[in-house]
Parts: sequence; structure tokens; C-alpha cells
Amino acid sequence: MSLTEDDLRAAAAAGIIDDAQAARLTTLAHQRAGRLARGLPEDEPFELFKGFSEIFVSLGLILLIGSAMAFAAAIGGVFAITLGLAALCWFAGTYFTLKRRMTLPSIVLVSGYSTGIGGFLAWAIEMIGIGGSSGLGIVLLGLLGIAAMLLHFRTFRVPFSMFIAGTYGLLVVFGFTAEVSLENLFTDDLETLLDLRQGSSFAIATLIFGLLAFLAGLWFDLRDPHRVGRMARSAFWLHLLAAPALVNTVMMTAYNVQGALGMLLTIIGLTLVTCFALIIDRRSFLTAGLGYLAAVIFSFLNYGEADLSIPTLMLVLGAIVTYLGTFWTNLRVRLMRALPDFPGKHRLPPYSE
Repeated sequence: MSLTEDDLRAAAAAGIIDDAQAARLTTLAHQRAGRLARGLPEDEPFELFKGFSEIFVSLGLILLIGSAMAFAAAIGGVFAITLGLAALCWFAGTYFTLKRRMTLPSIVLVSGYSTGIGGFLAWAIEMIGIGGSSGLGIVLLGLLGIAAMLLHFRTFRVPFSMFIAGTYGLLVVFGFTAEVSLENLFTDDLETLLDLRQGSSFAIATLIFGLLAFLAGLWFDLRDPHRVGRMARSAFWLHLLAAPALVNTVMMTAYNVQGALGMLLTIIGLTLVTCFALIIDRRSFLTAGLGYLAAVIFSFLNYGEADLSIPTLMLVLGAIVTYLGTFWTNLRVRLMRALPDFPGKHRLPPYSE
């Protein structure tokens, strides 16, 4: 009887082997089967559901959890509702996540768990006399939320847990940099908020958060260079948070310089972002910069007639994105071969046979 990748994931979840060992075993199996030898994988590991059965089960779980919370609201207060939600999702995870290994139901359950535990923590912080909207309250909520999500990840190994842990991390950074409220985000000019030259606390916060989320994602990536296990899937969600925070802050600062210098800095920034995305093999960083690429192209397409400039912009931008998406692997191989050796290069996803 042969072992499958699901068997290895189940063994890792049961503690028989760890995720790194599961990744190495899967890589060895792929190499022996000739899969890696026939060509490099072009897709980043990303999975929301394995089939319609998971969608069906997820809908059922949402209905069950929703009805349970309605009953809890009728007989109890915030304490019963929030902890009840977290406990129910944790208990359901022992079957749907640990035993059935279902992807979308696991995402639903970890989302419900984070909602419940977050609500309880916010309520508890208010009860002990720390203002939930104060800097200290936000930092405390974020730190406790991160701890709760790390506990969930340690138990269930759901990659999406890292995305939610990252959002709690964002609260911590904003709590330390203070001053920015939801009202400011909607009333202030976003270009000013993201401009580091203006000394904006929001820009500083997004830069710090982006760096921390990226380092956490890279930590996972370096432990699964062939991207066959949960480490790489966890890194995907962290990079999804890091990319817009880093790219928008840096590129908006460059773009706001205005004039020829601003355009030059933006082009240089886009080039560096593209190379960086190719090196670590994460398309999310390049995707985050598409708006600035569109702005650069639009500035060069000075036709004077909107009915011509907009379609031309879409044509050129679409051609660039399609080219990068189609020849991503070939471009990465050429770039990695051209670069000299640097620390960690051999631990990045392979770029040659």
C-alpha cells in the first residue's frame, strides 16, 4: 500500500512527523516520480476548497454556528456568546480539520474561532478598565489575539490562521504608532497617510507591519522551498498581508514626489519590486504594484482624448501582466542565474533542474 500526500499531512497533524519532514518526504517522492525533473511548478500553493462537498459542509457549519449563537444570545451575555463561539469552532475543528482534513470548513471554523476569541478579549479588556480604543488596549488586544491564533495553528495547522494572526499583528503596530482611527482613514487623504515624507504614523505603521509580516512569511517559506506543505501555504497568507502594506507605502512615497524625479523613482521602485517578487517567487508583491504601473503607463499615453487613452492603458497593462504571468518561471530562472550567490539563495524555491 502506497502513502499519499494526505497520509503525510495526517501524520504531521498527529505528531508522528513534523511539517519539515513531511515536506522533505513529499519532495523526495516527487523527484523519484520525475515530476520536478519534467519542469518547475509554476503555481504558488493556494487552496480554498477541494470540492463542492466542502462548500456544502461549510454552508451547514455557518448555519449551525449562527443558530447556536442566536440561542446563546437569548440566554446569555457577551461572555457566553464569544467564548461559546470560540469553543464550538474549536470542538468542530477536531473533526473537520484534524480528522477529515477539509480545507474550506477549516477556514470557516478558524474564522469563527478568531471572531469569538477576539470579541471575548475586547470585552475582557473593557471590563478590567483599559479603554478598548486606547493605544494600550489595542496593543493588548493584538498581542493576546496573536497568542490565541498561534495556539490554534499549533493545534490544527490551518494556514489561514496566519492571515488572522497577521491582522492582530496589525492592531499591535497601530496601537504603538497610535493617532490613526477609522474615522481618519475615511476622511484623510490616503496619499498623505501613506507618504513617509509627511511623517505620517499610518505610513510608519504600515511599513513596520509589512516588514514584520514579510519576515514571518519568509521564515515559513525557507522551511518549505518546494512548497509542498503547510509551511508554504501559511507563508502565502502572510505575504498577502505584507505585499500591499510594503509596496503601497514605499511606492506612494516615491510617486508623491511628482514631476520627472517622482516618475523615475516610481519606475525604479516597480523594477525593484518585480525583481524582488521573482526572487522570492511570490506574485502578491507585483500584484500590489499594478496600480502604480498603470499610473506610469497612463502618464506616457498622453493622447489628450480619454476615449483613446483608457483603452490603450488597458491594452498595454494587460499585455504586461499577461507576459509576466505566462513567462514568470523563465524570467525567474534567468534572474536567479544572473544573480551572485547570497545568503539563503539555496533555500528559496528551486529555479533550475
